[in-house]
Amino acid sequence: MYFVLQAMDRPDAGDIRAQTRERHVAYMSGGELPVRVILSGPLMDEAEEKEVGSLIVVEATNRHDVEEFSRNDPYRKAGLVGAILILPWRWTRGNPDRRN
Repeated sequence: MYFVLQAMDRPDAGDIRAQTRERHVAYMSGGELPVRVILSGPLMDEAEEKEVGSLIVVEATNRHDVEEFSRNDPYRKAGLVGAILILPWRWTRGNPDRRN
């Protein structure tokens, strides 16, 4: 099953994103994750000048594994994330496992 995570940065987070980026990228590439990261990247402000959050799509057996993955993300541990939304996602268009 696929899940989408939308994590919005706290407005008062300052430089936490820049200070934590290397640890976050290493975590996302780690081999011992309870999920498989399909795609990820920063969400930008309307002017496309500032990163304001993250969008991550993962494949997981269950929501619990996704929540564990999210809780252990260095961005969350450092206090960057102010709000997070985790939803199941039905991947249709562009899915290499399906003809569409």
